[in-house]
Amino acid sequence: MVESRLTGPVRVVGAGLLGTSVALGLRSRGVEVILADASPTHVAIAGDLGAGRAEQPDDRPQLIVVAVPPDVTARVVAAELAAFPEAIVTDVASVKAGILAELREQGADVSRYVGSHPLAGRERGGPLAARADLFAGRPWVVAAHDDISYQRAAAIDDLILDLGATLVEMTPAEHDRGVALISHVPQVVSTIMARRFIDAPNAALGLAGQGVRDVTRIAASDPDLWVQILGANATSVRDILVDYRADLDRFIDALADPAAPGARRRVAEELAGGNTGVERLPGKHGTDKRFTTVVVMVEDRPAQLARLLAEIGEIGVNLEDLRLEHSPGRQVGLAEVAVLPEAADRLTTELAARGWRIAG
Repeated sequence: MVESRLTGPVRVVGAGLLGTSVALGLRSRGVEVILADASPTHVAIAGDLGAGRAEQPDDRPQLIVVAVPPDVTARVVAAELAAFPEAIVTDVASVKAGILAELREQGADVSRYVGSHPLAGRERGGPLAARADLFAGRPWVVAAHDDISYQRAAAIDDLILDLGATLVEMTPAEHDRGVALISHVPQVVSTIMARRFIDAPNAALGLAGQGVRDVTRIAASDPDLWVQILGANATSVRDILVDYRADLDRFIDALADPAAPGARRRVAEELAGGNTGVERLPGKHGTDKRFTTVVVMVEDRPAQLARLLAEIGEIGVNLEDLRLEHSPGRQVGLAEVAVLPEAADRLTTELAARGWRIAG
């Protein structure tokens, strides 16, 4: 068992996806975890998964992690601060500035509170969707403020490092503007795109490949949760959507008459701008290093993907990322294997020698 930085116990309030994942990750390091939730069923399920034990009257937690819906986060954090006057409290809600402001308005002891936000999740919620490694390698923002000392906030840093996440320090306002751009607006765009499918002909939907699935994957997220998130971060999201609308209008104007002078150049410039933007996205482990993709054709038979992954390991090449494309009715899938550029030629040669077909 890997040694933990936290001494514990840690109280987790909210035994849903994030809360139970935090609890499972801490239990894997031997930290005592106390589970609390408005739903006794969630506590029981999380406990059966090995995430911790139910709360007891004499509990004295070192750290409290509040993982409840955004619209009740401030109220729950305030109650936890009052109930446990020796504990440090954080929350994992996806907005930060409004929660801190509400706590200050309530007169809560924010000298023991720092908001945080792990940039990790799944489309499914609840304790059964939880994973101990959910946060591994993912950014986790600590939204620091002047009312708490660095020494007091150290337990939150320890939590993040214990769970394998990458600690990122931002102010609450910087965080909210940042997640509006990289999380909240993409949710809106994905949702609007997916709504086009409601009345689409079945024949058109049958053409769906990986591209449209990539764009609309997050449209399957919980609407109730996203109503809360978007409402809490409405100003930042709206500002970006207004600029997005202007970008979209340029495309619409150019496509109104593709043969008009300058129309194709405008489209090309917009597409090239997208290339430039996506190149700025960090790669594996938060680095900017770009990888080379080797596309391998995988027959639609049992154990073929497992064999491919095993043989990549035998060749001695580190798999940096993997994406699968498999449309219904096809007898072959495409495994897009991302590796370091210097390993791509060797991997291609070795896989071909082992009988794999390399696309392109």
